[in-house]
Amino acid sequence: MVDKMNRVEKLINELCPEGVEFKKLGKIANILNGYSFKSSKYSNNGIRVIRISDVQKGNISNKDIKYYPLETKDEIKNYLLKENDLVMSLTGNVGRVAMLSKSDLPAGLNQRVACIRLKDESVLTRFLFHFFNQDSFEKIAMANATGGGQKNMSTKWLSNFPIPIPPLPIQEEIVKILDKFTELEAELEAELEARKKQYEYYREKLLTFGEDEVEWKVIGSVAEFIKGASIPRKRTSRDYKIPYLHYGDVYKLFNIEVDLEEIYDSIIKISENEKIRDNQFIFTGDIVYNLTSETKEDLGKAVVIKNPQNRKFVAGTETTIMRIVRKELIYPNYLNYILMSRWYLNEFRKYITGTKVYRVHPKMISKIKIPIPFKNGKPDLEKQKQIVEILDKFDALVNDISQGLPAEIKARKKQYEYYREKLLTFKEKKKSE
Repeated sequence: MVDKMNRVEKLINELCPEGVEFKKLGKIANILNGYSFKSSKYSNNGIRVIRISDVQKGNISNKDIKYYPLETKDEIKNYLLKENDLVMSLTGNVGRVAMLSKSDLPAGLNQRVACIRLKDESVLTRFLFHFFNQDSFEKIAMANATGGGQKNMSTKWLSNFPIPIPPLPIQEEIVKILDKFTELEAELEAELEARKKQYEYYREKLLTFGEDEVEWKVIGSVAEFIKGASIPRKRTSRDYKIPYLHYGDVYKLFNIEVDLEEIYDSIIKISENEKIRDNQFIFTGDIVYNLTSETKEDLGKAVVIKNPQNRKFVAGTETTIMRIVRKELIYPNYLNYILMSRWYLNEFRKYITGTKVYRVHPKMISKIKIPIPFKNGKPDLEKQKQIVEILDKFDALVNDISQGLPAEIKARKKQYEYYREKLLTFKEKKKSE
């Protein structure tokens, strides 16, 4: 890597020793706004709709894909995307960029997503992608966006953003270096995905029982459901003392078990003056379950809580606490694995309501039957413990960022970010008077 960096420095010294020219984005690219696709027309196949939620940092997400009927092609022809187009989020987490591949097409550009299509042959699209994918650009974009809770970035501001244009040989060399990192990361991600499928296979196998091995009981008979406290965002602050676990935190933290001490500093807080019922505080063994999400995949995520110091942590808006009331029947971690199983999710999805925002009511969840291992007419807690121990090992392999593939992927991302910032920082050439 040092040799390649030296080659870039050598090229800079040879081709642009006095710095590089900067041009406004609007001078080198066309910036297109999206179309107001009607959600009522969404179909199971056809033209993919590229929405804000699809534009993640550096890639197009394939979660919860929406399509538009093929017969509408003429109606939306001005918004159809092309291979290698860059798309960028204009609302929410503004400034996130992704690059369209052939496999994403045919696709249409939704409103509040911008398409950046190069018109200047002196710039490589892939160079521009890596430039916009920098954390520093996203921070600048967020700082220049307008709005309170929901940030909005204007295409006018984006059009005026200055882009460094080093000579093509330098761009090509930088792209080669950075693409090596993204390719390696993609290979590791593919291997991790294969491991996840293996993990899911064994999870389903371990949670499939014979008729005489279990008794089926509704969740409401082994756990009570306690609604989280609803505190308006304007009454929350990082300066307060009581941590407030919002429904969004649950699916971000989504894991088998979360130690509240480890996330104390990273989540929002509420004032000690808020009126919170005693049972809305969460403690070791509680399962916090999110009841609202913008995607069906993120709905119903759950975490088992560890609160070793019995701090006051509050379950927040659009969450429910599942608190085991029959501890002689079931372990919290076993129940959480049940909540991840394919057959449970098939039942759970029957009770989802909503279109743009999805919800589920605790009363409906409480009716779902789950298998509890029994042996000789008694609850087999040892069997539950064995299942949990095996699945915990699998879970660590695919989800624990401190070891294995997740740790390697994290290290590769850090390397990419380091070299990206270093390679894409240029001295601006002074304009001749």
